[in-house]
Amino acid sequence: MDCLFCRFISGEIAIDTIYEDEELIAFHDINPVAPTHILLVPRIHVKNAEELARVSPTGLVHIFNVAGEIARERSLLGYRTLFNTGEIAGQSIFHAHLHLIGGRELHWPPG
Repeated sequence: MDCLFCRFISGEIAIDTIYEDEELIAFHDINPVAPTHILLVPRIHVKNAEELARVSPTGLVHIFNVAGEIARERSLLGYRTLFNTGEIAGQSIFHAHLHLIGGRELHWPPG
């Protein structure tokens, strides 16, 4: 298996999981851009958010619901959620994953 996130999900590579259920896992990004930078990764291997929406629309809703739960648990006053879709947008691992970013003022435009 050459997908890093699939290797995390299978337990082949150990990670410090902060949330998991039957549909997804969540863990800290190894290159955080803010005090809170968590990745939420669906257990099914789909390339990006567009594919996740097509294959599992309820999974897409669930990932946002869990992101909101994590943000509330961490008392984030505001936060940003985003999917990078495609290499030109900054996607480096082609397994859909939602970034939950917060814990500091987030400026606009991003990037």
